[in-house]
Amino acid sequence: MKPITITPAVSANRLKTAQTAATPAEAQKSFSSFFKSSIEKVNQAQMESDKLTEKLALGQNVDLHQVMIASQKASVSLQLTLEIRNKAVEAYQEMMRMQV
Repeated sequence: MKPITITPAVSANRLKTAQTAATPAEAQKSFSSFFKSSIEKVNQAQMESDKLTEKLALGQNVDLHQVMIASQKASVSLQLTLEIRNKAVEAYQEMMRMQV
């Protein structure tokens, strides 16, 4: 019977880099760039949905399934973005209510 070898899920090098703390400015820049790119992706999905819907309305050769899929992807991504915004505002309001 062969022995089973277990490998670590996270390499030691990745763990070391994850443990090094970023400065607040770096963390803020990283978060803002992530958030900006996410919102740009949501906007791109909305624009793609609008283009396909317009093509369908004009009678151009476009698959109805693709229009509906694009529309639902845009809708779900927008709803997720709104929920994230709501949670962030709620967390901010909760922090403002804390007594120092």
